[in-house]
Amino acid sequence: MQLKPLFAFLSGLIKHNERPWFQERKATYDQLRAQFEEDAEFWFRELAKLDPVLAGPEGRKSIFRIYRDVRFSNNKDPYKTHFSVYFTAGPGKEVDSPGYYIQLGPNGNTMIAGGLYMPDKNQLAAIRQEIDYNADDLKALLTAPDFQRYFGGLGGDKLKKSPANYSVDHPEIELLKHKSFIATYQMTDAEVLSHEDLRAHVVEVFRAMVPFCQFLRRAVA
Repeated sequence: MQLKPLFAFLSGLIKHNERPWFQERKATYDQLRAQFEEDAEFWFRELAKLDPVLAGPEGRKSIFRIYRDVRFSNNKDPYKTHFSVYFTAGPGKEVDSPGYYIQLGPNGNTMIAGGLYMPDKNQLAAIRQEIDYNADDLKALLTAPDFQRYFGGLGGDKLKKSPANYSVDHPEIELLKHKSFIATYQMTDAEVLSHEDLRAHVVEVFRAMVPFCQFLRRAVA
């Protein structure tokens, strides 16, 4: 992926998020999109080696569209201002099963992330039950050196109070309060643009995330 041209294009799109500007530069977008598809194919192949049960659509099929759905949004900008892809262990690319996400965008909008965002009621109950039974497994992977190096700890929105069926003095109450279970590694523009091999770096960050995604997958299975 040619990152400087990508960031230049997306920076322009941030300032001119309108169809005429985009259409005049559609050839540039198509070229950048094709490069991103090649990277996505690479990341999928490497991830499948690290997490063999990965079952989502390969590479380019896992990429999100740049076109925004504005039907129910107050923000009527027609285009997203980043490129993104999600590799899931489920049958589709929707973020309804544990998976791996990368987003490339200027102004500090580059991230490598994963886990399960806003699980449904049944998934949430299953994850909390797994924490209740096997919290030591989760805490061990959250404190692993590589996980700490990139993610620092468990992210995601939390309840202010203890969830139903769990006492406020439960020893793992802070983990049980989570409504989402995600790990996020943010990168500055300078870090992205100066990196010698960002494509390989993404794989290394994903490697640190694999045990976390596997824990969540076992919980919701």
